Amino acid sequence: MIVICEECGKKYKINPVHIIGNSVKFNCKACNHPILVTKPGEVSSSSEPDRTAAAPAGRVEPDDTGGTKGQTSATVPDMKAAADETGKLRGMSLKSKMFFLFFVFPIIVMAISSVLYLWQLNALSKLVTGESARVIQQLGEKIIAEASRSTAKQCKIYLDSHPELKKEAFNTNMDFRRIAVQKLGMTGYTALYERPGKDGIWRTWAHVNPKIIGIDMSRLKNKLPDFWRIYAGVKEDAASQGYYKWRDQSGKVREKYMVCTPIMGTPYVIAATTRLDDFTRPLQLIKTRSRRLTTQARNMIAGILAGTLLLVGLIVLIYSNRLTGKIKALTEHAERISVGELDAELDVHSDDEIGALGEAITRMQDSIRLSIERLRKRRR
Repeated sequence: MIVICEECGKKYKINPVHIIGNSVKFNCKACNHPILVTKPGEVSSSSEPDRTAAAPAGRVEPDDTGGTKGQTSATVPDMKAAADETGKLRGMSLKSKMFFLFFVFPIIVMAISSVLYLWQLNALSKLVTGESARVIQQLGEKIIAEASRSTAKQCKIYLDSHPELKKEAFNTNMDFRRIAVQKLGMTGYTALYERPGKDGIWRTWAHVNPKIIGIDMSRLKNKLPDFWRIYAGVKEDAASQGYYKWRDQSGKVREKYMVCTPIMGTPYVIAATTRLDDFTRPLQLIKTRSRRLTTQARNMIAGILAGTLLLVGLIVLIYSNRLTGKIKALTEHAERISVGELDAELDVHSDDEIGALGEAITRMQDSIRLSIERLRKRRR
């Protein structure tokens, strides 16, 4: 509630909850005129004894009832404290709201968008490289199978045209060896072996390694079960194929793919085998480059996000400080007007709504000052 001194026009902003009892009286700071403040809802006496003039400034004298129920020890500083309390914020400040709306919320949205974008980019990269690996693997299997069938046909033609060639000479006859043992990929090759006869022994007769020529290959049955399953799984009219583990010269165990194709009309089989990474090595380079580009994109987005965070933060901080500073100046000026300081000057210069509000407060201040002057003239 606003209380105006009838003598000088000075105003006081008072919170009614701080009035203990029915009424309170204090002397005006400007002219020492006694002012009676009645709690809303209470009826005050129109003829107040003049004995309050002798009372200490700011003290409240007993009301007309003569009792002590209406007495209080509230002073003018108490009134000012009440006025200050009414000016306190009851929620988030404008600066906090602007910081949240224009800084925290956009940054959260940008961060979520960036994470989703990187996730999609990574998923796309994995999908492309994964599908490419699958296609290249299938293509490699077809190349190995075709090499096995082609070599078997060439060997069939040579054996039919050279019936005198003995199996023990397959690996020493250079013409036949060039047909039976061919390079496949970077590390692979083809070889010729014989299905077991009456003795039940599997023997290799043409191979890049001459040490295994003519030996019993069944010794690999327990050492390399996957290899043996493919090796011995060939039928007279059906090929066998599959993957097996093989330890190379460097001691590293790698996965190889083998296709065994029978030479029709003979007990011989052509085995074509190689590591599939001979075909997929270029794809591994693509995968490495894709991961590097994904990492660069992630770092770039993180840098852009950090730069945007800093820039938006500075803009929001500077603008919010300027805006809240102007609003605070308007609030303080309105408070000074409310307590009767009608000669205070407002120093807010702005061309937006804040400036319009400042001009409106200035016009209100002039109107109040003129009204008080007219009131004084009438009282005189």
